[in-house]
Amino acid sequence: MSKRFRDVSIRQLRALAALQASGSITAAAGKLHLTQPAVTLQLRNLQALAGLPLIQRTGDGMVLTDAGREVLALSERIEAAMAACATSLEMMAGKTGGRISIGAVSTAKYFVPFAISGFSKLHPEIEVRLTIGNRQEIGAALRGYDLDFAIMGRPPVDIEMDVHLIGDHPHVIIAPTAHRLARKAKLALSDLAGETFLTREPGSGTRGLMEQLFESAGVRPTIGMEMSSNETIKQAVIAGLGIAFISAHTVATELDERRLAMLDVVGLPIVRQWFVVSRRDKVLLPPAQAMQRFLGEQGAQFLPRTHGRLRLTRPSKHDAG
Repeated sequence: MSKRFRDVSIRQLRALAALQASGSITAAAGKLHLTQPAVTLQLRNLQALAGLPLIQRTGDGMVLTDAGREVLALSERIEAAMAACATSLEMMAGKTGGRISIGAVSTAKYFVPFAISGFSKLHPEIEVRLTIGNRQEIGAALRGYDLDFAIMGRPPVDIEMDVHLIGDHPHVIIAPTAHRLARKAKLALSDLAGETFLTREPGSGTRGLMEQLFESAGVRPTIGMEMSSNETIKQAVIAGLGIAFISAHTVATELDERRLAMLDVVGLPIVRQWFVVSRRDKVLLPPAQAMQRFLGEQGAQFLPRTHGRLRLTRPSKHDAG
């Protein structure tokens, strides 16, 4: 088959399919709402591109050669692919199907899956792909147009972004429940200067916020191990390896189960916000628009509850000091 065959057109293929279905140029022209000369020209050009005879005249009409049947099979595959694409586009336009690619900083993984579940119950035909990473990684994915949008605390400052608020994001300092400061009230940051802090890696939003907090207070915390996972930090604190400045959303369960204590530090919690952010120049299809709107309007209900949790700093009358 000629290399020029890649220049074949849909109209040429449809002329061949109509001829096969009807058996004559006249009938094919009527089927396609074209003139007979127009159909003849399409078939002649198609045969020239194929470089082989595609049609055989017989006493029973015009039939396809082996080469013609091969080209007809191509036509059928293309028509099927176009029909499938059209269906997908219709589903996307109706927000009932399609694909969404979202990113979330690692701290957000404690509520984002629940938000995705809530959205998927409303739009079960939409496929959601979730990428988890630290702030730098998610920012790089946004810059590369790899994501429709991302869920994070601070939007990248070097990209024009559309930003929608989800809700509050409190940060606290946690310690083992048996820690000497666990039942102390109104601690100053300077009271923690001698403690060993377990921290996230440089580039993490939580790490940056902790450094800002202590720098503003003129306190230099003692840094112990650096860890890339909030889960590892929590387990290390429970094990008594140090204390940590961490998102309250990551320790909600451990606080409820009294496996960790939230220290009563003046000025804490520090409350930041969760946002859903997208590049201003990124074209969002209807499914992504629907989820972005869902997160902005209903995302807060999926955030872990942080208000009203018992602190060990509220001792009972049997728990002095």
